[in-house]
Amino acid sequence: MDAADLRVFEMVVRLGSMSRASAELHTVQSNVTTRIQALEQELGVKLLIRTNRGVSPTPAGKRLLPYASAVSRVLADARQAALDNGAPAGPLTVGTLETTAAMRLSPVMARYTSTYPDVDLILRTGTTCELIDQVLDRQLDGAFVCGPVNHTALAEEVFFDEELVVLTAPHVKDFDTYLSRPNLKIIVLRAGCSYRLILEAALARRGIVGFRLLEFGTLESIFSTVSAGLGLTLFPKRLVGSACADGRVAIHSLGGSESRVQTVFIRRHDTYASSALTCFLDAARAVWEPSQVAAE
Repeated sequence: MDAADLRVFEMVVRLGSMSRASAELHTVQSNVTTRIQALEQELGVKLLIRTNRGVSPTPAGKRLLPYASAVSRVLADARQAALDNGAPAGPLTVGTLETTAAMRLSPVMARYTSTYPDVDLILRTGTTCELIDQVLDRQLDGAFVCGPVNHTALAEEVFFDEELVVLTAPHVKDFDTYLSRPNLKIIVLRAGCSYRLILEAALARRGIVGFRLLEFGTLESIFSTVSAGLGLTLFPKRLVGSACADGRVAIHSLGGSESRVQTVFIRRHDTYASSALTCFLDAARAVWEPSQVAAE
């Protein structure tokens, strides 16, 4: 089997069309058709079925697809490695938690973009679950998430350790008494948020399981809702310093191991770490010095 034929096959299946694949490959459609036919003849099985909507893989094609996809990824990584001369350039897509973006990333971004102007840096925010899936699917070069992740396909590096605190309305003084109130509500980001999962687990350990959820899309909306007395939430203490100083919320410590969480950077083991990514992580390490983080 020719690697180029497998790459063409993978692209046809992924795009669902011979014509779209030929446009992506910058060739004529007859060349794509010829390569697919040659691959089918060599293997002795039909790989694609033509439909009114384009093409779809046969059962044999579906079995071949994961291997064809792997070959395409290896070829892409090989090309990137060959062209990477050590000077960071080109696209770099990094994922991050919204809290990490709000608290930590601005100085890293400023340092990195000024030092390496030829890199097209894209930052995408999401929950830990979303970001892990996107790294595994190779949609992201890497991501800052809550750890530890402990996934066999992923390499992870701890960048800092955070203290987590519970936030309530400013008039709440006794946290334990507040938890016993009827119709307790927790105010959280969407499903997959690590802080949400940690808060739910902390409440469950205290025997509190009948709470209601209020979901919001931004940190500011959560702070405002908590300040109004509609419920409680949980976030890194460093993030809520200004809100506490302004008297908008009250902070309550969980104590023990449940009050700590790591932020780690993850990436796939089997993908090429470009100069752009390596230098980005170096910039993050330089800005987030261990002594500085420990002092917080």
